[in-house]
Amino acid sequence: MLYKDAGVDIDVLNAIRKRIGKHISKTFASESKQTFGLFGGVYDMGDDYFISSVDSVGTKILVACGTGKHTTVGQDIVNHCVNDILTTGALPLFFMDYIGFSDLEKKVLIQIVKGLANACRKENIALIGGETAMLTRFYPKGIYDLVGFIVGKVNKRNFIDTSKITAGDIILGLKSSGLHTNGYSLARKVLLRKYTFSSFIPELKCTIEEELLKVHRPYRKYLEPRLTYIKGLAHITGGGFYDNIKRILPPRCSAIIRKKAWRPLPVFTLIQNLGKVPEEEMYRVFNMGIGMAVIVDKKDVKQFKSIRAVTIGEIAEGDFGVKIE
Repeated sequence: MLYKDAGVDIDVLNAIRKRIGKHISKTFASESKQTFGLFGGVYDMGDDYFISSVDSVGTKILVACGTGKHTTVGQDIVNHCVNDILTTGALPLFFMDYIGFSDLEKKVLIQIVKGLANACRKENIALIGGETAMLTRFYPKGIYDLVGFIVGKVNKRNFIDTSKITAGDIILGLKSSGLHTNGYSLARKVLLRKYTFSSFIPELKCTIEEELLKVHRPYRKYLEPRLTYIKGLAHITGGGFYDNIKRILPPRCSAIIRKKAWRPLPVFTLIQNLGKVPEEEMYRVFNMGIGMAVIVDKKDVKQFKSIRAVTIGEIAEGDFGVKIE
């Protein structure tokens, strides 16, 4: 089974993004910095860059709705957005949210916002507001959409300039908690053909719902003290290893990922076996147990030993993009 069999065609999405990018490039004012393709938008504020990002929880929402547990998805979107702007070296300032629905119980909204607020407190971010939109007959009853917007700041001296990445640099991986917030359309289609949310799976040591609702891990506390050693960060979300690492590579630099360097989490093995998903597709859709790729000079690898970063590959000369061996 492929991702597009579950309704998501990555090739089509990438083609759309390229066409969108051509229009966005025409709207930049002199105060802004064109960075289409990075994980956050960059706005020039003199000595600093303001970094912004927006994302949604995606169809992980349907797991929350199917289980009646809505306190984790708010944490997911905050942590996801924090990770995105961290790839530029930025630390978060404030966060806003959008919740759209047609017919939703009040207690569900309270649970969602509770999760948002808890995550913002943990990351020391101001939750300054948001939009709650009741759109009659737009969404199915009991279903909602959750989107997060974040703004952070980085001094220009500390901006992570990925043009400094060179052949011979090492790629480290920080482990994920699970699927994080991507690949859920395929995961649900595969897993729920055989199991229910309440099914206990011995190899997972938990139920399907517990596995699928594991919170997207934030990496700020691990990486903030080490940002000066980092030459590039790739948040492994939609597009997996292939698209996310490729987007930060400078010309004439490509990445080789050694898949035997770590053991994928059991949930990914389960999805691959049940769905007969090709291995290349797995690494294109899922994080496979690595939530953040960190590119550093070989001499600086020791700085990441205490946070249990795993060496997963290296940068090589060439324009082949990302190769998984």
